[in-house]
Amino acid sequence: MDISSFRSIDGLNAASQGTLIELLGIRFTHVENGLCRGELVLKPEHLAANGYLHAATVIALADTAAGYGCVASLPEGAVGFTTIELKSNFFGTARDGTIKAEARMRHGGRTTQIWDAEVETADGRALAAFRCTQLILWPR
Repeated sequence: MDISSFRSIDGLNAASQGTLIELLGIRFTHVENGLCRGELVLKPEHLAANGYLHAATVIALADTAAGYGCVASLPEGAVGFTTIELKSNFFGTARDGTIKAEARMRHGGRTTQIWDAEVETADGRALAAFRCTQLILWPR
């Protein structure tokens, strides 16, 4: 993994090609140390059988924003990360339109990072709060 490519929007979106992220249609709009923003235009395949937004869609958007933010914010010499815990609380749903995630690093240590992400509709209606813990990987 070329970590430097995760420090630009073009790099993030290029890294998504051929992955679940591209399949879902997640696109990134901002990245800097400690912050990453992404969005997703909803399609019928993002919904559950009941016609409402599938929780896994929301988690995929939030987790990817936090993960890409983590890579962009790795300490010097780190080679990657892995998620060791995640949690999500849901407040609402959507059926169409665009949903957005903003992930912020809350803790950036040598061995772990903790990221919070808020997911909302394009008009700012809260859909979910997400938190994950990332284990920082070092060369062996």
